[in-house]
Amino acid sequence: MSLKVYFLRHGETTYSETGAYCGELDAELTPEGAEMAQAFADAYRTTPWAAVYVSPKKRTIATAKPLCDALGLEMQQRSGLEEIHYGKWEDHSVEYVKQNYWDDYVHWLAEPAWNAPTGGETSVEIATRAAQVVTEIREKYAIGNVLVVSHKATIRVLLCSLLGIDLGRYRDRIEMMAGGVSVVKFDLHGPLLQELGNRAYMSETLRARTGT
Repeated sequence: MSLKVYFLRHGETTYSETGAYCGELDAELTPEGAEMAQAFADAYRTTPWAAVYVSPKKRTIATAKPLCDALGLEMQQRSGLEEIHYGKWEDHSVEYVKQNYWDDYVHWLAEPAWNAPTGGETSVEIATRAAQVVTEIREKYAIGNVLVVSHKATIRVLLCSLLGIDLGRYRDRIEMMAGGVSVVKFDLHGPLLQELGNRAYMSETLRARTGT
């Protein structure tokens, strides 16, 4: 056997309608986001889980809760799994950011690995803190299944880091819709991506919602 890490992006949040930047903000799940969480629990409750790691945000905790409640699993909260910190862009629309932080916005779009949102984080910084959690998991669990519930940018950056993809291209190379599950197996040859953004466990109605 080997270690498999399931990276689950949280369900749809209250920022889906506004589309404003939400990283450090503690957004709630929408009713549809809660349905995504329950659908995940229903589909994956027969998986023998060794551990569950979550970002300490309401939206990630609420996404993991149905599964953890059903199986009596403990959530291990890690700040390294939090979403990108958008700094002064938090809670603002793209148009607002363009009007008020144009230079930073353009630089961030061109090379987010080394350019951060105003007062926020670079992809390199996200990868550094999130990778520490993955390292912890790999040291504790040589075999088994571990669930990691995190966020859109963080999971994409982590996958790029694990697969040797340029961290500055995480938005260009990997899509990650709300509730998407990506599975990485760790064996003698290193990380192997087995699934990317799988949402087949959801109803067709939920899959139609891309979510933020």
